[in-house]
Amino acid sequence: MPVSDAKTAPHTPAPRGRARGGVRAAKRCIDCAGAAVLLLFVAPVLMAAAVAVKLDSPGPLLFRQRRTGWRGKEFHVLKLRTMHVGSERMRDAMAASNEADGHLFKIREDPRVTRAGRWLRRYSLDELPQLVNVLRGQMSLVGPRPLPVADSAFTGEARRRLLVRPGITGLWQVSGRSDLAWEDALRLDLEYVDTWSIRLDLAILRRTLPAVLRGDGAY
Repeated sequence: MPVSDAKTAPHTPAPRGRARGGVRAAKRCIDCAGAAVLLLFVAPVLMAAAVAVKLDSPGPLLFRQRRTGWRGKEFHVLKLRTMHVGSERMRDAMAASNEADGHLFKIREDPRVTRAGRWLRRYSLDELPQLVNVLRGQMSLVGPRPLPVADSAFTGEARRRLLVRPGITGLWQVSGRSDLAWEDALRLDLEYVDTWSIRLDLAILRRTLPAVLRGDGAY
């Protein structure tokens, strides 16, 4: 569905997702430079986490999942594997245990998560490979989280999430993370789409590390 068909609520500002090219270019430059520097900085942590994944349970190092991104384009998001192999196929059978709502699927004591995976998830270390998605142009450092294709059949206002590149972090992630209800998470995503700026991105990035270290709502 074309992004140009997305509708804006009557009394909200025009979405910054349609911001002029110069601002978009500046955001993209910050994304590329920031992702490259961060990859160099976190390389030792990433290597240690990779070793933990391989030693803890059999299976691939990386988990790849199709997500819906900017303008509805699908891509494979990269994460360090935190679940036992075959866990995705168990999701439907565990639907009754889901503790989230809307398009979210969260189980606080998910039996599919490995021992190393619980530690990686608590401090969001499993998300570090997404810096590669940023360098590929599929994601941004800051933006709405990309949802699995199966969960992203958006209608109405929710379609406006696709006006910007999905991000590694965003308003959702620094405002409660997994503890947020879907409606609250969506409200924050749309607030970001409508008001984003370089200054807002930098403010979110500054708030991300403290939120990660506290493990706010992460499981």
